[in-house]
Order: sequence, then C-alpha cells, then structure tokens
Amino acid sequence: MSSVISFENVSFAYNHINVLEDISLEVEAEEFFGIIGPNAAGKSTLLKLLLGMLEADKGSIQVLGRTPVEASHLIGYVPQAPSFPRDFPIKVEDVVLLGCQNSARYFGGFSSEERKIAHEALQVVEIDKLARLPIAELSGGQVQRMLIARALAGQPEILVLDEPTANIDVQAEENIFSLLKQYNKHMTIIVVSHDIAFISSYVNRVGCLNTRLVCHETESISGKTMEELYGAPIKMIHHEH
Repeated sequence: MSSVISFENVSFAYNHINVLEDISLEVEAEEFFGIIGPNAAGKSTLLKLLLGMLEADKGSIQVLGRTPVEASHLIGYVPQAPSFPRDFPIKVEDVVLLGCQNSARYFGGFSSEERKIAHEALQVVEIDKLARLPIAELSGGQVQRMLIARALAGQPEILVLDEPTANIDVQAEENIFSLLKQYNKHMTIIVVSHDIAFISSYVNRVGCLNTRLVCHETESISGKTMEELYGAPIKMIHHEH
C-alpha cells in the first residue's frame, strides 16, 4: 500500500473566513475513505482542492505524486447533484461519453474505442439497457448510476463522489455502495456522505470534518465523536438485518 493523496497543513478561506484549517491527510492506494461533517463544514471545498478546482492558501497537496491540476485527468468525479436540467434533450449514453478523456477533439465526434468504453461503463453500473433513453426518463437512482458510469468512462485511478446517494431510496443507496465496493478492489475511492451509520459498513476510515479534520477507523466512531463533530446530542443505534 502506498499513499496516493497527501494533504499537508492545508488551509483555505473564502473572503477571509476560514473554511479549512491545517488539514493533513494521507489516503492509501485502494482505500475506501469516507468524509462526514455538518453543513458548511468544508467538505465540498476539500474535494475542490483535491480536484484542482481551487488552490490552497497554505500547505501542499499531492495526488499520485503530482499537483491536483496535473492529476485531474486521473480522477473520476461524481458531483453532489446533477448540474444539468433533467429535461435537457440528451441520451444516457451521450452523457457517459462525455467522461471519455480523449473526447475533446476538434472535429469528428467520438471514436469507436470511446463508445466501447462508455458501453462497458454502462454495463458495469447495470443500466446499459437504458443507453438510448433520454435522461428525463430516469429515476434518481438511475441518474446516479449514469453519473458514476460517466466518471468510470474516464478510466480513473481515483474515484471521488460527493453525496452520491442523496435523494434516492435505501435500496438504490445499498446497490450503489455495493457497486462501489466492487470497484474499490482496484481503485481508490473517496466518498462524502451524511449517513455515517450506512457508509461505515463499506469504508475503511472516516474523516470527520468541521473546518479541521480528524480521521478515525470506522470501529472507533462513537456517539461522543458525533456530538463533538455536529455540536448536538447524538444517539447511536446499532442494528442489523
């Protein structure tokens, strides 16, 4: 195992208001790492720094031995919510094709190899039969699978997901995390989630973020840890099905 992501004393502020302070983090190859925290805790900002969309005010970030901008083509990203209108006239397979790294050519459309990669990504997330449907006909869970397929079409070494199961039902959430667990066998995965009770059965470690970051093994997460993170009384309930 070797470190593929390294944050060293990273800080970032919006308009002189500190959002992240002295963040240090090492994520290992093929680790499934979860990030939790209250609203406005800096979770999305942390991901934007990792993706090279923002630059740290202080400290250094390395991704696969490079700067985040240099490594951005090696990271697949699934956003918190679709940034496009659901009635936009585009088919599922065309959305997935946009994830192919070699698609930015001047003329000529997509190559047969890129179409093959996109089709394989759709097969992996088990919605290949929906490839020709307009996105307006998809359920919430199917949209999330499509966005994961788009990220996988880029053949990334690291997969980053920001609340990938928000606003979908429990069965769809379980199906998506089971799929991610399979991919974690050969890919580093970072997921931001509000549901620590659910993701703790999948992730190796959890980063508790509220301006500052503290990492825990999933087994050591307790009600006291959650109370300190969220600043409110928390009752932990253990349940199995």
